[in-house]
Amino acid sequence: MQAVQVKEFGGPDVLEIREVPAPEPAAGQVLVRVAAADVMFLDTRLRSGWGTDFFAVQPPYVAGGAIGGTIEAVGSGVDPALLGTRVTARTVASGVGGGLPIGGYAEQALADAGQLNRIPDGVTVEQATAVVHDGHTAMAAFERAEIRPGQQVLITAAAGGLGTLLTQLARRAGASVIAAARGETKLALTRRLGAGVTVDYSETDWTAQVLAATGDKGPDVVFDGAGGAPGDAGLRITAPGGLFIGYGAAAGEFAGAAADDARGVEVLGLYDLGIGNDSRARYATRILELLADRELEVVVGQTFPLADAAAAHAAIEARTALGRTLLLV
Repeated sequence: MQAVQVKEFGGPDVLEIREVPAPEPAAGQVLVRVAAADVMFLDTRLRSGWGTDFFAVQPPYVAGGAIGGTIEAVGSGVDPALLGTRVTARTVASGVGGGLPIGGYAEQALADAGQLNRIPDGVTVEQATAVVHDGHTAMAAFERAEIRPGQQVLITAAAGGLGTLLTQLARRAGASVIAAARGETKLALTRRLGAGVTVDYSETDWTAQVLAATGDKGPDVVFDGAGGAPGDAGLRITAPGGLFIGYGAAAGEFAGAAADDARGVEVLGLYDLGIGNDSRARYATRILELLADRELEVVVGQTFPLADAAAAHAAIEARTALGRTLLLV
């Protein structure tokens, strides 16, 4: 089968499509004929050589941690009635390192049978694949925030995969959404999804614009997908007694260093959301239901053929990507 390997750590050009042996499902696993593979910001960081202290990957490895497609083989102990079922899943990379975000940029990939998400009627494989990672994080952050009607919510990296979902969820809950992103194309997308105020955080006075929009009080809730300097700036203007949830690091590291205990802002990180396997399954089911009922839109901003994985990584690193980026197989 064909798969995209990271031949060595480096830029997007180290991604190469190669012929590799097709994996075989072990006990409790299924083999998925991949139709779409999610491309994450994390994939680009790992490819560059970042994060080996946390993710024990060494080239060559097949990139990608989430896939969607059709089950075409099952291992022992797995119900053969699953054959032909449309599913999404996190990958289990056979012989490379189970549980790592690898193995997905391929024509076939392995998944744990206990971690499958059935794709409901009316939802495309591409839509479902785009929420494998972002869906449960968005639902967990939204649930933890307990947003009430009339609250003012700031979302950074608002045109990304998570930001576009949280913009819609917060708006559906009755909040006033302030979307922060870079450039008019991204801001226009957030307005279409329900943001009432948009600010470009490449402008030096963007936090002053947010404060003005909130009557100088600051946002009650901040969902931070940017991290780095924009994330810390968002934390500094969070309303006293407010909530700041930092789940992303697209602009550097996770935000949080600017926390001021005297202001009583509750600061939560990604790992504080407590997304275990049980809650992950519940959130996945719920977000797929919302997609099926047309109550939520998933933004797949750009797709690339499997052989063009390098172009997908380049788009993400250039900060030109909108919503989710997928490889189509």
